[in-house]
Amino acid sequence: MEKNEITTVDAAMSDSWMALVLKNAPPPPQKEELVEGRVIGKDKTAVYIDLPPFGTGIIYGREYINARDILKKTNIGDSITAKVIDVDNEDGYIELSLREARQALIWTEAEEAINKHTMFEVAVKDANKGGLIMEWQGIVGFLPASQLKSEHYPRVADGDKELIYRELKKLVGLKLSVCVITADPKESKLIFSEKSPEESDKKEILDKYNIGDVLEGEVTGAVDFGIFVKIEEGLEGLVHISELDWALVENPRAVWKPGSKVKVKVIEIKDGKISLSIKSLKPNPWIEAGSKYKKGDLVDGIIIKYNKHGALVSIEEGVAGLVHISEFDSEEHLRATLELGKKYPFEITLFEPSGQRMTLSYRKAPKT
Repeated sequence: MEKNEITTVDAAMSDSWMALVLKNAPPPPQKEELVEGRVIGKDKTAVYIDLPPFGTGIIYGREYINARDILKKTNIGDSITAKVIDVDNEDGYIELSLREARQALIWTEAEEAINKHTMFEVAVKDANKGGLIMEWQGIVGFLPASQLKSEHYPRVADGDKELIYRELKKLVGLKLSVCVITADPKESKLIFSEKSPEESDKKEILDKYNIGDVLEGEVTGAVDFGIFVKIEEGLEGLVHISELDWALVENPRAVWKPGSKVKVKVIEIKDGKISLSIKSLKPNPWIEAGSKYKKGDLVDGIIIKYNKHGALVSIEEGVAGLVHISEFDSEEHLRATLELGKKYPFEITLFEPSGQRMTLSYRKAPKT
């Protein structure tokens, strides 16, 4: 075989071998990709990482400063995972970021936590009118108030945002058991929930109940405007103060204690919420009163409450009406004349039991 022919064959074999090597070689690292290599050199401002077969990676400049506490503890031969921020800088190195790699790993862990429904203990750093601000592994996240468990939910009347904020502020510093429900690294959006994944969606639970159902639940809390009753895990309803009893309820906390069992009736299911009633399970006293009283009757009544319109008078349990303030010179005069808890004679001036309305006029007791 001629020399030129041998050279041609050698070249062909070499090309074939190189093609095979390139075919089987891993793809070169791309920007934003995580890579792993061993430390092969260190100086005061840089760390060098071996990334065979593609060359040497470097962590330096701002990236070195950001991770210097970790890098100072690394030794030659240690394995490091880093993120590619430049595949070929002016010095021929593959530029790497340890901080961004750590961030990427945390976001990956957050996504895995969503899939596995993992719960974490996370401290509340701050609060705003919408929820709680928390920090998990260096990433700031948010826990909306709607994702709080019932024992931490800000129970305030009429959804007053300022009152909600005050209640949420009380949770700052506490550690809550939460799960991740949203993890979006591009938007730096991390959302938590204190509820288990099963609790986050109530629709399936609510579908089991209908208006009119009579249930037994457990009181979880009492507030100025009613009590909260747990029907089952993940479902809690409100018994508004107006649905607690036919008689006047001044302080729900004094009657209903957390942990006590109570029977309730479902009166509304709307917007993912269930409303309950206790008084609906008791006889309506106005029905019986309708057969006993009429306009013009003289009755004895007990003063049970003052309001801006006058005094509320109970003529029997659950049946009460108003004595208007216009009958008196002033509010002070009314309160001095009709004392709370005392019985006085009245005349019924309006009686509509179907609408549960009654007004009365004070009749001074005859002198003896």
